[in-house]
Amino acid sequence: MLSSEEARVLGAMVEKAMTTPDNYPMSLNAVVTACNQVSNREPVVSYDEAQVELILRGLADRGLAKMVHRPGDRVVKYRHALDADLEVGAQEIALLAVLFLRGAQTPGELRQRTQRYVEFASLPELETTLEGLRHRDRALVERLDRRPGQKEHRYRHLLTDEEPSMVSHDAGGFGETDPMPSPPAAAEPDAVAELRAEVEELRSRVDQIAEALGLE
Repeated sequence: MLSSEEARVLGAMVEKAMTTPDNYPMSLNAVVTACNQVSNREPVVSYDEAQVELILRGLADRGLAKMVHRPGDRVVKYRHALDADLEVGAQEIALLAVLFLRGAQTPGELRQRTQRYVEFASLPELETTLEGLRHRDRALVERLDRRPGQKEHRYRHLLTDEEPSMVSHDAGGFGETDPMPSPPAAAEPDAVAELRAEVEELRSRVDQIAEALGLE
């Protein structure tokens, strides 16, 4: 079982491995920036380097992350090993990463948000992949009841028993405040949903450019 902080770190690393492979493995600073970015994150958190380094060391001790020392690198870099540990493929790890980073979502939302990671030929293909994760010997996701106004069930991952939380630096560690409330459920027109997806994609591209230019 992962903590919410560990899930955020792993989700951020999977995202960058799949969307910006030229900048992967990642430096500690890059992992911190990926965890704390505003776009494609619910809730937004504020981790510092000491906290993220401690999380990465704990993940490495459990075989879920690896430290990478390559000739020419000035700093140690990190990569995740979640796919190997869970024995999942690219589509499955993409779904889990987005669930780590954004919480429970409908298949439609997941299809929009995994477009940068991997291709699903259709919504039924994505739903079949979710159901495969749901019906494994060790279930990795569960299906939730529909929200009012939504036609689709939501899915959430089962690798933590808690929602992602804000980090309080005053606590001198991993102190938590109450999780941010989920946005109110409402059925969005297709056009609005498409605009939201485009805005998220543009924000993600800006984050990627900033990372590539060292403006983290």
